[in-house]
Amino acid sequence: MPRMVIEDSSRLRLGVAIRAAFRRGYTAADLRADAVAGLVVGVVALPLSMALAIAAGAPPEHGLYTAIVAGMVIALTGGSMHSVSGPTAAFVVLLVPVTARHGVQGLMVASALAGVIMLLMGVSGLGRLIQFIPHPVTTGFTAGIAVVIAILQLGDLFGLGSLHGERIWERLADLGERFGQVSAVDLGIGLLTLAVLIVWPRITHRIPGPLVGLTVATIVGLLLAGAGHAPVTIETLFGGIPRRVPMPTFPWAGSGMGWDEVISLLPTAAAIALLGAIESLLCAVVADGMTGGRHDSDAELVGLGLGNIVAPFFGGFAATGAIARTATAIRAGARSPFAVVVHSVFLLVAMLVLAPVLGHIPMAGMAALLLVVAWNMSDLPHFKRIARIAPRSDVVVMFVCFALTVLFDMVVAVITGVVLAAFLFMRRMVEISGAQLVGGPEGHTIGGLPPGVVFYDVAGPLFFGAAEKALGALTVVGEGVHTVIVDLEDVPAMDATGLVALESIVERINRNGAKVVLTGIQPQPRRAVERAGFHDEPGKLELTDDLDTTLRSILRG
Repeated sequence: MPRMVIEDSSRLRLGVAIRAAFRRGYTAADLRADAVAGLVVGVVALPLSMALAIAAGAPPEHGLYTAIVAGMVIALTGGSMHSVSGPTAAFVVLLVPVTARHGVQGLMVASALAGVIMLLMGVSGLGRLIQFIPHPVTTGFTAGIAVVIAILQLGDLFGLGSLHGERIWERLADLGERFGQVSAVDLGIGLLTLAVLIVWPRITHRIPGPLVGLTVATIVGLLLAGAGHAPVTIETLFGGIPRRVPMPTFPWAGSGMGWDEVISLLPTAAAIALLGAIESLLCAVVADGMTGGRHDSDAELVGLGLGNIVAPFFGGFAATGAIARTATAIRAGARSPFAVVVHSVFLLVAMLVLAPVLGHIPMAGMAALLLVVAWNMSDLPHFKRIARIAPRSDVVVMFVCFALTVLFDMVVAVITGVVLAAFLFMRRMVEISGAQLVGGPEGHTIGGLPPGVVFYDVAGPLFFGAAEKALGALTVVGEGVHTVIVDLEDVPAMDATGLVALESIVERINRNGAKVVLTGIQPQPRRAVERAGFHDEPGKLELTDDLDTTLRSILRG
């Protein structure tokens, strides 16, 4: 597979990946490879798209509309050569409450609002801010989302339908109350499908496991229905899948939603946008690792935003990069975004041709598929490894995010996790900050200092959390001291609090009749002290570039 590095210096961050493919020279061999890869990933996306729509509380065809429209738009306008976008499991915990309160129309409106936010993030270059979300936060809420998705499938797995309640514990309580109504037929089909999905990848990867698992579930379901023991299927629950091309429509049409309700969706839309950006850029990074290429983050967010704006006008909802589908496409030989276009065309044709057959898929089989998706999403080995090797504070952040996601929602988890991680980071910075007397009347590290000269080494950033501790160690000047050298070489940054604290130290030392020499100042602290008015004052303050120059000057004096 040729290595593709996307470099586009133009201001137009639209269709960067597809333009790069044409600049490279798109050949008939590339088209054949993309066609094969698109068909393969389309087979994988077909059942997943329907299952994820059902998990979000929407009819299954809306998942197909999402994969078809959003997948194609993002591929043609984004900045990743190989990312395959569509509905993903990560969104489920955010979308379920929206669908429950506002219906499918509310789901589409929230998705379109999220698309606008994603587009603004890409245009303004804010996509780079995603890297500041700590890894323990993303690991924690991702594992939490996986647990929530798994619990949400238990109703269909046991043949009970949707579990009642907004919170997870309410749904589990409802499951306990209705456990005596479990359908042996649905549970049997679900467990059989689960077994096939687990075992099949160990046999071969040539035919996707979801296709085999749901085919087995459908055949068994039809046989049981013929014997008078029909399971719950897509057709019995949703009336089947319509055989029609997705047509343009206003997402809010027929919803009766007012502006107050639309505005109330903004926090959820922001959360969808944030999670979508994280997932999409992570997917692009994974694709780069598999192909040796390099994506354009801002262009990918622009494409992601456009896809999420357009899809709701064709019946779709929130979409982002899907890592598993992307990896499948790459392994199948995908060379450009045209593979995703083929995937979208395949899904459209399959929906039109196979709709009657798809309606016979048992809901328990779909639940089993999502249980496997949730297990893979949890990435338990990685979760356990982080818990074992990370600093204790990071482990605390990870478990807090995990628990809050399961018990409340992802928005609460991310906000709390980021704030907690920031406070713990500041505490670590405070711990490593300090000033030490290393030369002079009571220090012996630096020899040859003349009488009356003391030397302090300051380390760590001087910011509002650490300045007092770092500079507080500069003791009151003793008798006979006329020069205090303060080495700032190990101070990488300084804020207003650090400046005020430093100014106070200088004034205190001057009042005791000694001069302060600030040496080894790094670029950012130097700009800060110069803006604050620090300058050479004979007998009071001197700024020097490095310690050697300072020592030679003092020894000569």
